[in-house]
Amino acid sequence: MSDITMKRQVLLFISVISFCSVVGQVSYSIPEEMSKGSFVGNIAQDLGLDVKRLNSGKARVFTRDSAEYIELNRERGVLLIKERIDREALCGQTTPCALHFQIILENPMEFYSVTIEITDVNDNPPSFEKNDVRFKISESAVSGAKFILDRAVDPDVGSNGLQTYRLEPRDNFIVKLHDQAGGTKNVEMVLEKPLDREKHEHLSLVLTAVDGGEPQMTGTMQILITVLDVNDNAPVFTQPIYKASIKENAPVGTVVLIVTATDADHGSNGKITYSISSILDHARGLFEVNDGSGEIRMKGNVDYEKARTFQINVRASDDGGLVDSCKVMIDVTDMNDNKPDIHIMSKSNLISEDAEPGTVVTMINIEDVDSGENGKVQCNINDNIPFVMKSTTNDFYSLMTDSGLDRETASTYNITVTCSDEGVPSLSSSVTLTLQISDVNDNAPVFERSSYQAYIVENNTPGLSIFTLKARDADWNQNARVSYILEDSSVNGVPVSSYVSVSADSGVIHAVRSFDYEQIKDFHFRVKAQDGGSPPLSSNVTVKILIQDQNDNPPQVLYPVQTGGSLVAEMVPRSADVGYLVTKVVAVDVDSGQNAWLSYKLQKATDRALFEVGLQNGEIRTIRQVTDKDAVKQRLTVIVEDNGQPSRSATVIVNVAVADSFPEVLSEFTDFTHDKEYNDNLTFYLVLALAVVSFLFITCLVVIISVKIYRWRQSRILYHSNLPVIPYYPPRYSDTLGTGTLQHVYNYEVCRTTDSRKSDCKFGRAGSHNMLIMDPSSTGTMQRIQNEKSILDEPDSPLEVRIYSRSILQPLIVSRTMDRDTKSCSSQYLSIYLSIYLSIYLSIDR
Repeated sequence: MSDITMKRQVLLFISVISFCSVVGQVSYSIPEEMSKGSFVGNIAQDLGLDVKRLNSGKARVFTRDSAEYIELNRERGVLLIKERIDREALCGQTTPCALHFQIILENPMEFYSVTIEITDVNDNPPSFEKNDVRFKISESAVSGAKFILDRAVDPDVGSNGLQTYRLEPRDNFIVKLHDQAGGTKNVEMVLEKPLDREKHEHLSLVLTAVDGGEPQMTGTMQILITVLDVNDNAPVFTQPIYKASIKENAPVGTVVLIVTATDADHGSNGKITYSISSILDHARGLFEVNDGSGEIRMKGNVDYEKARTFQINVRASDDGGLVDSCKVMIDVTDMNDNKPDIHIMSKSNLISEDAEPGTVVTMINIEDVDSGENGKVQCNINDNIPFVMKSTTNDFYSLMTDSGLDRETASTYNITVTCSDEGVPSLSSSVTLTLQISDVNDNAPVFERSSYQAYIVENNTPGLSIFTLKARDADWNQNARVSYILEDSSVNGVPVSSYVSVSADSGVIHAVRSFDYEQIKDFHFRVKAQDGGSPPLSSNVTVKILIQDQNDNPPQVLYPVQTGGSLVAEMVPRSADVGYLVTKVVAVDVDSGQNAWLSYKLQKATDRALFEVGLQNGEIRTIRQVTDKDAVKQRLTVIVEDNGQPSRSATVIVNVAVADSFPEVLSEFTDFTHDKEYNDNLTFYLVLALAVVSFLFITCLVVIISVKIYRWRQSRILYHSNLPVIPYYPPRYSDTLGTGTLQHVYNYEVCRTTDSRKSDCKFGRAGSHNMLIMDPSSTGTMQRIQNEKSILDEPDSPLEVRIYSRSILQPLIVSRTMDRDTKSCSSQYLSIYLSIYLSIYLSIDR
């Protein structure tokens, strides 16, 4: 590039631009016609930028022209020639000729203005519009007569432009340049030596235009001269310069103005013909002149933005060959015929919803080629969106956020940018930008309800689906993907995970085990809904599971107690009236609701006409008068049924002795016993047991009477006890419909020893009936009686009462003749004694 003269000047200045951190301007000067890929300048070095910044900022060239002559090599940080530059095609006669473009960088957004001046190269020779021109010159033309010639045109400028003319041969004429107003020069052919038609009727001259380039270039035009007879008056224009103005949207055929010239000659020598002698390139084809009238009309459309002034040289010639010329200056008036032109310099299609207010989204360049008010532009965007347009410098705007964004409210914005000029009428243009809002995990999952309650029937299959939780997250994609987590807790000391499980994806709650309503009726736990964001957000909800009862437990008979080998008989005197209460069947059902509603029915009896069972209360009563003919032994089978679906039941056998005395009962009930042979040793043991029991009874009786006298007004309890006497009701059973298995008129009292926790006896008493218990198989000794296990069960027993079938202490004797308020524990001990005595007596008798 030794043949290229380059001068470089770097101008950096700071402009107030809100969206760029650095704004600079760089100027270069290069010659035209440089080859593709030629070096222009080191833009990175001149702007003080690192080459890495050009790559990370995706630096690129932004130009408003459709043709891009300069390209940026980001790897080297230099500007190169992209396309061959023809200065004459780019700028014409305008000097200086320059290219203007911007270097755009992103992250952060920056731009730099670059100006490249294109210097001229002598690559165009001068040329004439016509190859030849003809003149008719009278032979009487005097020396010094001037003849206007067409000027040559050289697209080059400066020293490379047109410099001088040569005319050959120079026998009669010389060429001169005549300066005119406006800086232009007319080419004149001056007659130096008079013509002689007789010698040379036709002359042929060559006019050569020479430029000042290195090397010089030339153009020629032939001048053909016909020598005429005498014509001594040339045409004369009324004024040397004509001025006119037209609107840029004037239609073709519009009259611009009329030029006028006069000739003092007569006849053909005074007839004037008008023609355009010379016109600049940008005005060619736009105007025409009427050769007879001198009327100048529009031949094409003019554009104020391309050319604001036109100059035309008009020539007036007569038939004698004499001519005159004038200059016509035409000014173009601007009209508002151009809409603002919107160019997107850089834009983002996606922005995060947590972007700060003032974040630049798009940079826009606006241009209106009109002038004055017609070129002033204002831009705005549609209302009710969180964005704003701000002007940074002339013709540059930034679209930026005006407030916080929320993707859950609006995920997409269609932003219409409208730019209008101030012309009358105003012209506008618009462009629509689509901006997507990217999601940020700013919303926690929300359950559909504040708490949940679900039901499950007991005895369910493990793995059964109970119900489904549902939580929704207003975010999108991964941030809205909800997982369900069972929070750690315990139910009755057992981890809740051993009761239920939660599907992490669907929120379905499954039963891990089979539930038993009698063990647990309800429980609650907490479930956490957590999204998939980073960091994750979550919310909690309380879930309560209610166990529904099933009829899975049959009724259990508490009274009368069914023993393995003992015979329990209720005594009914033969004098009993109708409705006499024989006994009461007491049963319970550990189920709840209607599954625990019990009904009592007499299934079979020795004499169905003698007894009946209360349907709701289980009371066995006589339904007629007892007679002497009635058998002493009466066997009743009572069935107890609950109200469940399907119903469950239990049966109990009640032995009734119809008699007025024990001997009568003993004689009859011996048939119930099993035949066994007892040896002499057994009889001895039984007699010894009877003696021991009698001694203990007498001792206890004396102690009881002594204590009762001492604490007659303080207590009804014969023994000093740490616990008060309390009525006993089987726990967990309700008195359903007021007719349950345990009515309030039947109280069960407990007499305990001083160490009540080790008491071996529990005594029950009914309101008005007798009971006889016989165990003919009893062979235990007093030592066995004292060591008998307690009939009190552990606290967690579902019935709270257990009766050992083989125990000597199991039989209960209840006196129906004593008033409930005056009974004492002494009568109960008396009953025990009589019962034991009777049992031993029967054994010995056998």
